[in-house]
Amino acid sequence: MINAWWTRLLQSIYHGSLSEQEAEYAEHETSRDYLWNTIGTMIWGFSFPILTIIAVQLAGVEQAGRFSMAFVTGTLLMIAANYGVRTFQVSDLDERASFASYQINRIITSVGAILLGLLYCSLRGYDPAMTSMSLGVYIYKVIDGLADVYEGRLQQADKLYLAGVSQALRSAAAVILFALVLLITRSLMLASAAMALAAAGTLIVVTIPLAFFETEKSRRAELSEVSSLLVQCAPLAAGLFLFNLIETMPKIVMEGALPYDSQLYFNAMFFPAQGILIAVGFIYRPQLLRLASIWGNPRRRRRFDLIVLAMLGLILVITGFMAVVMGSVGVGFLSMVYGLDFERYKDLAILMVCAGGITAAIDFLYAILTVLRRAGDVMRIYLIAFAASFVLPLILIHILGLAGAVMSYLAVMGLLLGLLLVDYVRIRQAITRERNPFSPERNL
Repeated sequence: MINAWWTRLLQSIYHGSLSEQEAEYAEHETSRDYLWNTIGTMIWGFSFPILTIIAVQLAGVEQAGRFSMAFVTGTLLMIAANYGVRTFQVSDLDERASFASYQINRIITSVGAILLGLLYCSLRGYDPAMTSMSLGVYIYKVIDGLADVYEGRLQQADKLYLAGVSQALRSAAAVILFALVLLITRSLMLASAAMALAAAGTLIVVTIPLAFFETEKSRRAELSEVSSLLVQCAPLAAGLFLFNLIETMPKIVMEGALPYDSQLYFNAMFFPAQGILIAVGFIYRPQLLRLASIWGNPRRRRRFDLIVLAMLGLILVITGFMAVVMGSVGVGFLSMVYGLDFERYKDLAILMVCAGGITAAIDFLYAILTVLRRAGDVMRIYLIAFAASFVLPLILIHILGLAGAVMSYLAVMGLLLGLLLVDYVRIRQAITRERNPFSPERNL
């Protein structure tokens, strides 16, 4: 398979065009779409905990904590590079904006994300070693964001499974090369650079050619389309970035107040919580089209509300199950894989699982508001939560240390969920009044 791909790639280069090649992979492969999208998402999602486990075993707790902080910041930069365009691109079935315009838009946002990362390193006053390691991680994550536009093109062509293959290869190659270089050199700076190199290699050899081979040739880019994408996607990009900044704020505050090993402990306890988010996403995301269809029929909207309640109940059950697991064997498992003592943090680990369940509920409600076409209404809520995420960690971390970071994260996520629930109820009541202009509420 590798030999056939390499031959196809060389032939396209010899003929001077990637997009002139004939497609070889089928469309409408629903089973493959689900399978490979799941595989790609899982490898991508669990690459961070795997990388930190490798880092702590080969470089020590303090250095692994530094790497964890760089990865967290890099994830924010990836979100900035994505600019919330993926959903917009995939749903652009009439191609009002050309794929070439999407590429230029993503290059602009990716360059901006790298510059933002350099500015962050400067403001933090990182030493050359930390700056070099951080830049390696930042480049890797921004390449993730750049590759997303090509994987979005494959999804747009109804070949989501190829996007999953691309994502899986890139994430796996990055983890393997990172581990090998760190094992040989014991240098996180070189290992991070190798990780970025692996991502760049798969982007050039697999992701970009695959997008051109397997989709129709794009018309030329237009400046008006590029600028329109920047304007139209700005609110969604701001919302996504702000939400992830709210999630990240305790880690940012910890960097200035606590040793770097606290970053490692915080992120290690967060990974089981992230597992809840991933599991819930696997359950409801494939059903979003069906939910939109149910919502589109006014007579079935009570059923829509019941599905929302059922999903929130399921999230509660999954969170409770994960909390029991964490309280019994989960903490011991963390101690085993990291080679560190997590028993003293058992209560914090359970609180983090609760925060993970709340975050999964927030993610689900945001998707529901998107189905209702009211996602833009949450910006005010996010700003309130951001203010809380800025104040609470500053107070609690300086008083309680790592425990303060976990408690502030739980409190802010709880506040955000409460505000979203109130907003959802308000929106549903408003929609009901619009349907029934003679209701007592509307007359009042």
